[in-house]
Amino acid sequence: MAAVSSVGGYHKPQGGASLVLAFRLQNSITLVLGSGPLAASRAFAALDADSKVVVLATGGLNSACDEIQWRAQQGQLTFVDWDTLPGSSSATGDDKLVEAFESYLTSSPGVRLVCLTDTLLGHQRNRVLAETIYQTCKGHNIPVNCTDMPDLCDFTFTSTHRFEDADGNSTPLQIGVTTNGQGCRLAGRIRRDIVSRLPKDVGGAVQRVGRMRALAKARTGTKVEDSLDEEDELEENSKVSTPNRPVPSRSNSETEAESARRRIKWVAQVSEYWPISKLAQMSDAEMEEVLDGERSPAPSPSLEHTEPAIPSIHSLTLSRPGKILLVGSGPGHPSLLTLATHTALTKMADLVLSDKLVPDAVLALIPKTVQIRIAKKFPGNAEGAQMEMMEAAVEAAQRGLTVVRLKQGDPVVYGRAGEEVLYFRARGFEPVVIPGVSSALAAPTFAGIPVTQRGVAESFMVCTGVGRKGKEVQLPGYERARTVVILMGVARLPQVIQALTEDAQAGGRRDGAAYPLHTPIAIIERASMPDQRVISSTLKDIVKALDSVGEQRPPGMMIIGWSVLALWGEGDVAVLDEGEEDKDDERIERWLRGRDGKSWRVAEGLDSGWEGF
Repeated sequence: MAAVSSVGGYHKPQGGASLVLAFRLQNSITLVLGSGPLAASRAFAALDADSKVVVLATGGLNSACDEIQWRAQQGQLTFVDWDTLPGSSSATGDDKLVEAFESYLTSSPGVRLVCLTDTLLGHQRNRVLAETIYQTCKGHNIPVNCTDMPDLCDFTFTSTHRFEDADGNSTPLQIGVTTNGQGCRLAGRIRRDIVSRLPKDVGGAVQRVGRMRALAKARTGTKVEDSLDEEDELEENSKVSTPNRPVPSRSNSETEAESARRRIKWVAQVSEYWPISKLAQMSDAEMEEVLDGERSPAPSPSLEHTEPAIPSIHSLTLSRPGKILLVGSGPGHPSLLTLATHTALTKMADLVLSDKLVPDAVLALIPKTVQIRIAKKFPGNAEGAQMEMMEAAVEAAQRGLTVVRLKQGDPVVYGRAGEEVLYFRARGFEPVVIPGVSSALAAPTFAGIPVTQRGVAESFMVCTGVGRKGKEVQLPGYERARTVVILMGVARLPQVIQALTEDAQAGGRRDGAAYPLHTPIAIIERASMPDQRVISSTLKDIVKALDSVGEQRPPGMMIIGWSVLALWGEGDVAVLDEGEEDKDDERIERWLRGRDGKSWRVAEGLDSGWEGF
């Protein structure tokens, strides 16, 4: 099982952590005390953040390290000789330095941060002077970092990496790792491991998304931009819980404000779903097409079918017939691709038309010579995007290409494969449907939940939580011996829970008996992927549980029924025995609450056994 990250109610503060912030230092001064290599490192970090830098040290510029001297000569920073600062004529030694420092701070109101380095006073550590400097800064409300003296630090530096683009230029993307003083060397190693595991073009992807945001706002007036609410633009620190809010399609009657909101929402959707490699390669023209809400980026002009014809023995040219393959890619983990799917992607495809949920790890298997287009099938635009993909498949097949229509999971399990089969058949192409491992079965397995289990669940039902064009659907009623798998509905969780538990027939939204509030439920997000998350609770508390864990991680699904707890711990496979229904409250208490009085648990990541696949 995956490691449990939290059990029960809202996260209990444990203490010992740092509040990790990203400072914006434009037009502010970072004051570095010292002039050795560490001071140079602190100065560079501040310069990279667009801060003005002042290096304050004794001994003059000639005693500074080479980098400090060079940056001073280049005008990148200002060097101030501490010995020459005005102070009390009667003071000597440390007292004189402190008075001079106090005078400097008083006359320099723009100082935002102070960094004391090991080079303070001629490369010698001086605890007493450091404490006095620290207290002086506190008197001016200036945060301080003092190297190797944690008790004299208001902030610390993370082990940081700034990503570059393909041309070696710095990008806006940075990551920082802190061990909160428990292992600085280890922090550097962890940082290197993280960097090595991220896509090489992740920095370029951030640049292109930034460019797309700029294009999205380019035609937005100031008044309209000011009117955008917090859900129109997802910032890094936003509390918007789901990216699956409907995005309105473009219409001729939309106002400027509606147009602005639509474009900003498209940026959020594309950022959430499209592969990093696709984002990094987007041109301005492709971005404009995405933001228009009319079609996905146009095919690359560099794509050419290299074998468009079959030579005949009569020296005539016969057109090669095109083919369309409807292919299931499984729940996400690339090792779960079927052999047929792998062959279609790596050996047969000329063009891949992929659903948005197919992960980058699967798309990375496709040869670089094969064009990939990602469906823009976001909430509010599903019908238009579906038609667009089908039209593109037919157009390419008519040119003699082999088209792979790539879908998440299995193409016929809520994958709309049936309507695509009929559409293609009506236009002269009989598609080959290649099954995939359905997330309806794989996701519960990855979460340690058997959809059927002797003594617990004798059957299971798969249904959707949202109908065609976003309409509500009728959900199945409660049967103790049945597991219900609900795909596509986590974004509407409160409405789903209400439909399942209302005493009446929920206005036609439920077919059968109401579910007891203590019925177990698990929400499984990004099943089979490294960032898989499983939130387990009861129907009574699952909405609060989901709200407590922060932003959602689509795609998500729900598993409802007693099979959710069947294999937990020592197991519970007596649910269907006579008289066991009277013990339900006890088994829920044992499963979730234990001694802590909690009402849900959260499990992060995959079982360690999957690391070898």
